[in-house]
Amino acid sequence: MPVLNRVAEFHAEITAWRRQLHANPEILYDVHDTAAFVESKLREFDVDEVVTGLGRTGVVGIIKGKGSSDKVIGLRADMDALPITEQTGKPYASANTGKMHACGHDGHTAMLLGAARYLAETRNFDGTVVVIFQPAEEGGGGGRAMVQDGLMERFGITEVFGMHNMPGIPLGEFAIREGGIMAGTDQFAIDIEGHGGHAAMPHLATDPVIVAAHLITGLQTLVSRNVDPIRSAVLSVTTVNAGTAYNVIPRTARLTGTVRTLDEDVRQQMEEGIKRLAPQLAQAFGARATVNWLPGYPVTVNAPRQTDFAAEIAREVAGEERVVANVDPTMGGEDFAYMLNARPGAYIFIGNGDSSDLHTDTYDFNDEAIPLGVSYWVRLAERALPAQ
Repeated sequence: MPVLNRVAEFHAEITAWRRQLHANPEILYDVHDTAAFVESKLREFDVDEVVTGLGRTGVVGIIKGKGSSDKVIGLRADMDALPITEQTGKPYASANTGKMHACGHDGHTAMLLGAARYLAETRNFDGTVVVIFQPAEEGGGGGRAMVQDGLMERFGITEVFGMHNMPGIPLGEFAIREGGIMAGTDQFAIDIEGHGGHAAMPHLATDPVIVAAHLITGLQTLVSRNVDPIRSAVLSVTTVNAGTAYNVIPRTARLTGTVRTLDEDVRQQMEEGIKRLAPQLAQAFGARATVNWLPGYPVTVNAPRQTDFAAEIAREVAGEERVVANVDPTMGGEDFAYMLNARPGAYIFIGNGDSSDLHTDTYDFNDEAIPLGVSYWVRLAERALPAQ
């Protein structure tokens, strides 16, 4: 089944929604205008129920099919933008200085609205589709907030699905994999305390800069010598702060960084390793080190059955040869992970073609992907909830 004819008919209208959202980006939970736009469209489509304020500013639409099945699936899009000043020069470029839809959430929201319109018109399914519009994916944990507000229990969701555009994947293609598809995104801060002194008399001090230098190198062994090489982890020290003068050995130094992992066992192993290594290495130099571990988004884990199902739907829409079913995972993070921890489901990439990278000031969502994305959502709902 290729792109649905009805979806192709209102491609231009969905594109206009997408560009309106692009021109008016909002950050984190402060997506009030975006949420109001989504709410107004869902009411215009005559969905059965619209719920606002879930996860602070999230919006949920309920669409019931023609039959009596009690099965419920959730389809999720994110609404928030990034704190970036846009440089695309497009006529619909951001009108909000310092804010930009640099990750395509405007496209995600528009595609799911298009699917909601189609499903509310046709209702060619037996069960209930819950369309989920989430705030604060970009670092705010909006997915977690919606789950904590009872998203799954309140609406009886049994499976949940997500989709994200991906530059570099050709337009018209999909990509997915079972298991970890996006990384857990934890952070750490290590405070080192030594004994300051004159830079010309290092023997009278305990230099925290030396400790920091050895620690930067030593931390890498947690990946190269502790993690199974068949599995994956990335540890990057991204800031180093110490001292204020050329001729003073400082008393303290601070390192911060990020750890990315693709399964929860390795994630825990890395946390434990940093907390063990840093204090012991510092002690060997006569200094002290304190680790502050800052948990981020969990690993985004696709369930086996739902992954196979999503890939099958993508093949129906795009064609057998245009779906990669075992794509390499990415070490970027995604808070759809919280929803997948609450219910089984799958997260798929849709090609954005040869565009600028995500999170850059020249990125733009490719509107030519809209019919394919909407058709994927529609067909997934109809196949997951087959009409009798």
